[in-house]
Amino acid sequence: MFSQVLLMQLAIAAGVTVLATGLFLAPLSNQLDDQAMRRALAIAQTTAQQPQIAKDLQTTPYSADGPVQEEAERIRKATKAEYVVIMNKDGVRWSHTDPEEIGGKVSTDPARALAGEEVMEIDEGTLGRSARGKVPLRDSDGNIIGAVSVGIAYDSVRARLIHAIPGLLAYAGGALAVGALAAWLISRRVQRQTRDLAFSDISALLAEREAMLHGIREGVVALDRTGRVRLLNDEAQRLLGIGDEAVGRSPDEALGEGRTADVLAGRVTGTDLLTVRGQRVLIANRMPTDDGGAVATLRDRTELEQLGRELDSTRGLIDALRAQDHEHANRMHTLLGLLELEMYDDAVEFVGEVVGDHRATAEQVTEKIKDPLLAALLVGKATVAAERGVALWISDRTRLPDRLIDPRGIVTVVGNLVDNALDAVGGTPHARVEVELRSEGRTAVLRVRDTGPGIPAEHRELVFTEGWSTKKPPAHGKRGIGLSLVRRLAERQGGSATVTEADGGGAEFTVVLPEALAGDDLEPALTVPAAPEEAS
Repeated sequence: MFSQVLLMQLAIAAGVTVLATGLFLAPLSNQLDDQAMRRALAIAQTTAQQPQIAKDLQTTPYSADGPVQEEAERIRKATKAEYVVIMNKDGVRWSHTDPEEIGGKVSTDPARALAGEEVMEIDEGTLGRSARGKVPLRDSDGNIIGAVSVGIAYDSVRARLIHAIPGLLAYAGGALAVGALAAWLISRRVQRQTRDLAFSDISALLAEREAMLHGIREGVVALDRTGRVRLLNDEAQRLLGIGDEAVGRSPDEALGEGRTADVLAGRVTGTDLLTVRGQRVLIANRMPTDDGGAVATLRDRTELEQLGRELDSTRGLIDALRAQDHEHANRMHTLLGLLELEMYDDAVEFVGEVVGDHRATAEQVTEKIKDPLLAALLVGKATVAAERGVALWISDRTRLPDRLIDPRGIVTVVGNLVDNALDAVGGTPHARVEVELRSEGRTAVLRVRDTGPGIPAEHRELVFTEGWSTKKPPAHGKRGIGLSLVRRLAERQGGSATVTEADGGGAEFTVVLPEALAGDDLEPALTVPAAPEEAS
């Protein structure tokens, strides 16, 4: 590749040098002709202004040794002109370089000069091709009595042109040498930067890079030194929900302000940074490049995070079932003992109490929450809460009809809020979590209160940030996802998610979801005072 680049640049430099030389030589010949004609005209003008020549032309005959011939020859030799011819009004020569031509008529037409016009031209005469100047010759009264014709040998003009060529070629050669040196230096630099790869190799690498970037199942975003996006592969466009229009724009312009833009722009540093884009959980890494830019990679962790949360829920349910199994075994042993002691009435009463407790828990939930998915979620969460020693209450203000437009989304919101509350009150005395779900027209208002330590005012916005958490990460991955998803789901429906301090201490999370319920014939929200009602 080095030799190819060098040869191409040398050819360009040589071509430019030849072209410049030709463009310079083309007008040079015309310039030299013009200079010669002007010089001949100036000599003729100077000669014609001598009054003695006009007087001698009128008073002496032409001859090879006459005063006109002698003065003309003196001027010719002094100016190194080819000839100085002085003629009368009839065109008869009074002087000439060849004495034998004296007395004869001039070979070129003197009419214009004899008419009073000054003439410059390149013409053929008895002495060959020459640059000549002709002017009228006047007496003391200003009358035209003849003309003066001066010639500069054309060979001398050509000689000056030829004489100028070596110098011009020397300059051209110097320019070519400088161009060759610059071409060599540039070629060496190109060779180092391309690692001496041939053009075909570079083309193949580019084709392979395009295929690789658009074929891998990991998002790649390249940014230039000014922080603007210069490349997006197909997976990055899918994960970020943007297209080719993002190229040439900053992450803030392409994605909007948020953690994802901060990670891509390098304002948040670290490895395996957690961010949420839409409903996707992404893991991002950013690596600076030598040219001042950066390359960011994105991996979709949505399914893994969902599986992790499901695993956590499953483990909680398993623990709850294990506890229930243990409690069931104790109850069966109690029942067996009552039967062996023949305390049949007490056994019947004991069975009734056990069955009634479980029926009351399910009935209390389904009476206030008509959606089966949401009711089933809270019944399960009540069991988990009981295992953890936490009292899960369903507020008396709770009334939610079975008209939810997106029940799965609300299940996600409530599940994350309850899980967060159960984690917050873990290990505290008299732990309690209260859930309130009610409708206001077509708007659903969800509140979850806990008796935990609460959230400081300066952290109440940070808790909704992806990746931010005060808890120890679980074994399957990172925390800081649940509350972020809650806010995003709320904002996607035009709602909001906030946290304040609950009455009596702890945290109170409020989620407002406009247009969450369908139909106009909705049950009105109840406004009775909240009273503790056990749901587990």
